[in-house]
Amino acid sequence: MDDELPCIIKVFLHRAGGNISEQRYQCFVGGVFSFALPVLALLPAAAVAAQFSFGVVPQQSASELAYLWTPMLSYLGEKISLKLEFRTAKDIPTFEQRLAAGEYDFAYMNPYHYVVFHDLAGYRALAKEKGQKLVGIIVVHKSSRYNEIVELNGAEVALPGPRAFGASILPLAVLKTRGILVKPRYVSSHESVYLSVAKGFFPAGGGIARTFENSEPSVREQLRVLWRTPGYTPHAIAAHPRVPKEIARTLQKALTTLDQEPRGSGLLRAIGFQGLVAARDKDYDDIRALDFRTLERILPK
Repeated sequence: MDDELPCIIKVFLHRAGGNISEQRYQCFVGGVFSFALPVLALLPAAAVAAQFSFGVVPQQSASELAYLWTPMLSYLGEKISLKLEFRTAKDIPTFEQRLAAGEYDFAYMNPYHYVVFHDLAGYRALAKEKGQKLVGIIVVHKSSRYNEIVELNGAEVALPGPRAFGASILPLAVLKTRGILVKPRYVSSHESVYLSVAKGFFPAGGGIARTFENSEPSVREQLRVLWRTPGYTPHAIAAHPRVPKEIARTLQKALTTLDQEPRGSGLLRAIGFQGLVAARDKDYDDIRALDFRTLERILPK
């Protein structure tokens, strides 16, 4: 008779005996999953939202980037029923390795990285900062004796990393065309550049206008901008080709309309943006027009 009872009833009848046999346990598990699967199918999409990684170039410390970016990514995820997981790397070379391997589903990267990893890993541009150009800067201590960029010839200059476009590549390339040769010293992030110059470890350092303006006031107030580069297309938010195009388009629309609502506008200002606009691959042709072979000779291997 016991064998004729429905599976779930057998479990409850034998529960009083202390142990459930392996056969009955398997029966129980199978019964529970048979019951649960239809229920899961009825859950709203947000309850089983897809998860995507969002890598951010490490221009600042990981903790600072997480503090700035996580609220915006969480808000975007709520709007489009996706989970966007903040990620970064300990330094720019590590970030580059992860881009090359396609580890990030979405990524915020400098324009040089975009051109390189569009070709290498297939990343597609979605958005860029509205109404802005990427401008590299050289900063010195407020009390520095340097007043002209030519005076830095032969000096050590702190830079974030060999492939930091606005903060390293542009300044080195432009300075070389003017016959000004400096000694690059790489310190991992923009934040570290500003701090090392403020503390007097190096006479000058390279960064970009946005990260300088967003740096700690106690550090920024000790520095002054000595020189600025010409402007180029700014950083890209890009999608890896494995991300479905419909999801990428949905995120693009959410990004480019954030500034149209109070909460979204506030989250953008927190990371130093006024807004975002749709980006296309051809927007980065000004970067492609640069002589990359010359740049590679400037930079250390």
